[in-house]
Amino acid sequence: MAIISDTKDWTWVLERTCPDCGFNAATATPATAATLLPALLPRWQGALRRPTAEERPNPETWSVVEYSAHVRDVFEVFTERLELMVREDNPTFANWDQDQAALDGNYSALDPEVVSRELVQNGLDAAAAFAAVTVEQWGRRGFRSNGSTFTVLTLAGYFLHDVVHHLHDINA
Repeated sequence: MAIISDTKDWTWVLERTCPDCGFNAATATPATAATLLPALLPRWQGALRRPTAEERPNPETWSVVEYSAHVRDVFEVFTERLELMVREDNPTFANWDQDQAALDGNYSALDPEVVSRELVQNGLDAAAAFAAVTVEQWGRRGFRSNGSTFTVLTLAGYFLHDVVHHLHDINA
């Protein structure tokens, strides 16, 4: 059975604590992202070393490798979005279909060691990008194609929730 697409609008996490993972995105800042990301990376690495990392817990749920490949790509996408927001006034982000990215990237067939290395590098790159943001830049805005508005500050919380929530998803 195929993975069921997630069509939820997750921007609600900017307004309240996630009941599943317990993350409160409203407390996150770019500085939080810069320090929290490197601290979370060993949890991803540990999960990818599990003997069952390539197995789906059920046909509708990604394996640890698939979740990790997704987060590897989340790091890259959000780093690009952050850099765009800092560089340009009021940019609109290119659409990113995470389900199509999983298919195109053949996530289910990836080597856990390779995913681990790439995830760590992308995570460190994201941390560095958030570390480079000044407090004066926290209010800079960017827009998703559906009209959702983010500031650099809210982007940091939204992004971190994704990373933490998926750690919860894989019990890491």
